[in-house]
Amino acid sequence: MLIIPAIDIQEGKCVRLREGRFKEMEIFSDDPVEVAAKWASRKAKMLHVVDLDGARYGRLTNISLIEKIVRKVDIPVQVGGGIRSYEEVKRLINFGVNRIVLGTILWKNKVLAQRLFDEFPEKIVAGIDARYDYVAIEGWQNTTPIKAFDFAREMEQLGARRIIYTDIQRDGTLQGPNITNIEELLKKINIPLIASGGIASLMDIKKLKKFENIGLEGMIIGKALYKGSILLEEAIKITQGKIKDEKRN
Repeated sequence: MLIIPAIDIQEGKCVRLREGRFKEMEIFSDDPVEVAAKWASRKAKMLHVVDLDGARYGRLTNISLIEKIVRKVDIPVQVGGGIRSYEEVKRLINFGVNRIVLGTILWKNKVLAQRLFDEFPEKIVAGIDARYDYVAIEGWQNTTPIKAFDFAREMEQLGARRIIYTDIQRDGTLQGPNITNIEELLKKINIPLIASGGIASLMDIKKLKKFENIGLEGMIIGKALYKGSILLEEAIKITQGKIKDEKRN
């Protein structure tokens, strides 16, 4: 199971939002590239990079920083945020992005979504961001009338090989993940799932690890790593079965 550090970029800085609200931004570093190098040096197997400006305005904005991160680290990087065209997907793949997380265009342009799933099956990830159980799009600023679970099944039928599920109400809150929804979603789909939102402690990781045998592939962790309530090395040990008792709450 993967522990995936999150690197959210806004205006060139590494930040964290609370519940997807751009007005509630906390800056953790002025150098996202060095942050990426730090997590890679601490044995992360993958990084999750989000262009928050891109998500908000509908176009990749921090692409030069993303390219620097990809060139800096020797581990896979998955990228999301504002990727709304075939050309942007190709550009990211061409300079070495391992996985591309799509959200808004999956809702707005099913024809393009299916083309991308067909052409790049292992590169494209369906990003499903849920607010009050409904899919949110366009940088979490608008909510659709479709429920996240229904959309997940639709994306699987369309050709998605993998889903990232984020509970927006938990994201950046350190309140713990939405265990109930994660478990329910795993029962409804037949492709790997990565969970995100609210993970705050080693106990949360232990709870999620129990779902590994029903399709949970990994978890994305942000604020807890930056605040120090989770140490990356300890989190990785739990996923490897090397820590039996919680050391850090």
